[in-house]
Amino acid sequence: MVITNFSYMSSRASLDRMLDPSSPSLTLANLGKAAAALGRKVELRFVPA
Repeated sequence: MVITNFSYMSSRASLDRMLDPSSPSLTLANLGKAAAALGRKVELRFVPA
């Protein structure tokens, strides 16, 4: 998942809130937005146990 439009999140504080492990609103979409803000992408893989 790559999300390229990240203009609404403009501060480090916003990014910190999004990535707070105690936040109940952590979703794959939010991870994608945070990754985009850092110039990265999210990769989700299922591997054999």
